[in-house]
Amino acid sequence: MSTAETDLVEPHAAGPRVEVLPPRDVPLGGPRAMTVRRTLPQRSRTLIGAWCFVDHYGPDDVAHTGGMDVAPHPHTGLQTVSWLFTGEIEHRDSLGVHAFVRPGEVNLMTSGHGIAHSEVSTPATTTLHGVQLWVALPEEHRHTGRDFHHHAPAPVALDGGEARVFLGSLAGDTSPVPTFTPLLGAELSLRPHATVTLDVDPAFEHGLLVDRGEVTFAGTPLHPADLGYLAPGPTTITLTNTGDTDARLILLGGTPFEEQIVMWWNFIGRSQDDITRAREEWMSSANPDRFGAVDGYPGDRLPAPELPGIPLKPRGNKR
Repeated sequence: MSTAETDLVEPHAAGPRVEVLPPRDVPLGGPRAMTVRRTLPQRSRTLIGAWCFVDHYGPDDVAHTGGMDVAPHPHTGLQTVSWLFTGEIEHRDSLGVHAFVRPGEVNLMTSGHGIAHSEVSTPATTTLHGVQLWVALPEEHRHTGRDFHHHAPAPVALDGGEARVFLGSLAGDTSPVPTFTPLLGAELSLRPHATVTLDVDPAFEHGLLVDRGEVTFAGTPLHPADLGYLAPGPTTITLTNTGDTDARLILLGGTPFEEQIVMWWNFIGRSQDDITRAREEWMSSANPDRFGAVDGYPGDRLPAPELPGIPLKPRGNKR
């Protein structure tokens, strides 16, 4: 990845500086891979708050792409946050949860020390479109037990649009879904040419992912699939839809995550040894309790790729 992928834009001399993180295409899901647009992590930025992974996909015609079929696979040291705009995904995990991801409803799964799950778009799905997000667990909680939460946030009216707050607090609404660090996650919609100013926590850094539309974030233009980053400090953020159609956005935030992490495949640890051990236990089943079994998926589980031939190094944001 070239450092040219990241642009720093100074919209106004007196205004906050927004870092623009453009997407890159990544195959996801093993042999039946679908293509996603990934904006986090990047070389210039590993995390926004504890958010460490942002994948954006669709709208995909399932009849053409085959949809999503991700066989049982493991996770450690993180929470997965699934949010759909269109379609439906069937979720099964080794906690015994059998649930569905539907538009406007968040599913949050905590891996802790280890969990396995599968994700498959349902037969009724014709178009698949959404985001898959990860949250890094802090050291004191990264070996916590498996957990799962579902929440369908009600829309909150804004002057020029609406919000659905799936994590944290915004616009007078608070999600009941628990997190291990202070976080914000919300879907925002803006009417054509609308400007919305939102009160935010000045201790948070924020990321704005554009799903559709042309918008400005603190005065900086963002295009579809861009992720704009804003450092802590502002007490408000201003968003403007500069286009003639509705804009849809995902707003993420959190207090800066001060720990360095090692992230490889589906694992988050703090060292190469953490990752090597997790991979060995997934592949050998020497410790069957580490990840557990996923019941009901009609096929084999996903094997781990080979570890790279160079050491895995901890990464974090430069302060």
